[in-house]
Amino acid sequence: MVADSALYTAANLKLLSDIKWLSRVPLSLAEAKRLVSSINDSELVKSQISGYSYAVKESSYADVKQRWLIVQSEARKQSDLRQLEKRIKKSEINATSQLKKLQREEFNCHEDAMKAASKLSKKFKYHHLDNIHVHEKILSGKTENKKYFQVIATLSKNEVAISNSIQSAGRFVLATNVLDESILSNSEMISEYKAQQSCERGFGFLKDPLFFADSVFLKTPKRIEALGMIMALCLLVYTLAQRQIRAAISSSKSTIKNQLGQPTERPTLRWIFQCFQSIHLVFLNNDKQISNLTEYRRYILNFLPSECYQYYQC
Repeated sequence: MVADSALYTAANLKLLSDIKWLSRVPLSLAEAKRLVSSINDSELVKSQISGYSYAVKESSYADVKQRWLIVQSEARKQSDLRQLEKRIKKSEINATSQLKKLQREEFNCHEDAMKAASKLSKKFKYHHLDNIHVHEKILSGKTENKKYFQVIATLSKNEVAISNSIQSAGRFVLATNVLDESILSNSEMISEYKAQQSCERGFGFLKDPLFFADSVFLKTPKRIEALGMIMALCLLVYTLAQRQIRAAISSSKSTIKNQLGQPTERPTLRWIFQCFQSIHLVFLNNDKQISNLTEYRRYILNFLPSECYQYYQC
């Protein structure tokens, strides 16, 4: 069984004691979070899969013996580093604004001012307050003088937090209870998980408004299981049909127009469905006719099995 991090809970792992599984480990787990930020590049071994490297660790999370793979994707790392740079800049702008607001505040005592500064500093992920000083000020009034306290501080980068984020960039953790590498190698763990991701993306079509999946409401577990089975079967048929039409287009070195009117060899089946909308079977004076079956639609039918073509014959 191959799954994403939603599977990886202590309760689920105990239920799967008789099943061989491979799952992504959520980085919300302290051990996983520590590993992705603490392992040096020198500890990583290049995978047989291009662009990936890994380090192997043992784990007994939920009292289940496991093999953990700390994986680094070079492509993902570059993307994560670009996003990190943007987050740090955005964080600095926000932190500067909040520091200015703090320095304008008036506090009744020295302790309150220090507490406010400490609380604000802890809120920042990539920065912290330095050189914190509390100044006592006196505002002269007509009847009496008012004493208050204000914070003066500077903003600095949290180099430790930034370094950990840089080290964690492009990394994730895979786990399996298959301890024997001759049965499931480290590189195979990566390839199997990547294959699961492409399968999972296939279910994205169910979220499309055209399929009305969100309009279905079921109460009993048995009906939910039945619907899940039907959805899996639909995805299988959908994927096979899409693969077949793409293979037929490729083998004949042809193309069809995509949504933008540009030629493509890899149309989605969803788009093929849309191309065949508004075709109707019309009965007129006991005569059957197919309406709106244009030459272009007949052209697309050539890439589908002959059985499909029969549906459009009068």
